[in-house]
Amino acid sequence: MRRASAGGETVLNVGIDIGGTKIAGGVVDADGTIVEKLRVDTPVDTAALADAVIDMARHLRSAHDVAGVGVAAAGFIDRAREVVIHAPNIAWRNEPLKATLEAGIGIPVAIENDANAAGWGEFRFGAGRHVEHMVMLTMGTGVGGAIVMDGELYLGGHGIGGELGHTRFIRDGRPCGCGQNGCLEQYASGRALQREAGDIADTAGIGAGLAALRAEKGTISGPAVSRLVLAGDEGAIEALRRVATALGEACGGFQAVLDPELFVIGGGVAQLGEDLLTPVRLAYETSLPGYGDRPVADFAIARLGNDAGLIGVADLAGRAAAARSAAPRVEASGVAASGGKEG
Repeated sequence: MRRASAGGETVLNVGIDIGGTKIAGGVVDADGTIVEKLRVDTPVDTAALADAVIDMARHLRSAHDVAGVGVAAAGFIDRAREVVIHAPNIAWRNEPLKATLEAGIGIPVAIENDANAAGWGEFRFGAGRHVEHMVMLTMGTGVGGAIVMDGELYLGGHGIGGELGHTRFIRDGRPCGCGQNGCLEQYASGRALQREAGDIADTAGIGAGLAALRAEKGTISGPAVSRLVLAGDEGAIEALRRVATALGEACGGFQAVLDPELFVIGGGVAQLGEDLLTPVRLAYETSLPGYGDRPVADFAIARLGNDAGLIGVADLAGRAAAARSAAPRVEASGVAASGGKEG
């Protein structure tokens, strides 16, 4: 059924976000509100993974009249948004994911990179809803990126634009999972925060709190570092300053190329709010070409949390469905079914 609203029917869409450990799906209305939500573990086998997504979409469709289905997944997706060229955590190589899912679900499916989907969700319904030019950076295991220019998601010539976490940050720097060295995500991610905290724990003085944590737990987790930051621990604050400085310096370069109005920061580290944004802004300002004589971007923490990708890809599916509905129908002769010129 379609949800009624004061202005009539509210269009519903399904969004499914494939993660490394879980698949989150939901029915989302036109205002970005999740009407129903499901979650299952991510299967290891790729065939079972596709089946799990299909089953979830079918289940959600069974209770709701939906216009479209969107699926977000980590990886490089071709310009046509049909084939997953490469996925880092799933054994997909040139996988025709769109065709596979459409055959199982029975209606057109929109697929999108997970970081792009999350960025679009924040642009439409979250921290970026009042701007037209936005960059989102997520500080998780790696650094995800999404670019919105003139109100549209930027894909690039081959469909894989916006991989900001894999810009070269340090020449001949730390090895990255992408096969290169010195990528930004090795210095500005949640994993980088843990690495910096470990290094500081080996240092006398400010590293005492981190060293005690490691001795007690056997490791230093990202959430534990965050708790120490909020408690005012000097070592944890220094670890955060290092990753925040790397992110801010990179944003100065992104500003020179993309000139966004707003940077939205998401991911687990972003839960630190102003404790993170204050050193990010400082590093950004000192790295910005022409600082003091030019407009600068605002910074904001993402608002949709882990639901951003689900909400964003549902909205993208709705846009695709609306575009299909608006397109003129074409008869076999090639003349539009309505409004076409007669010979």
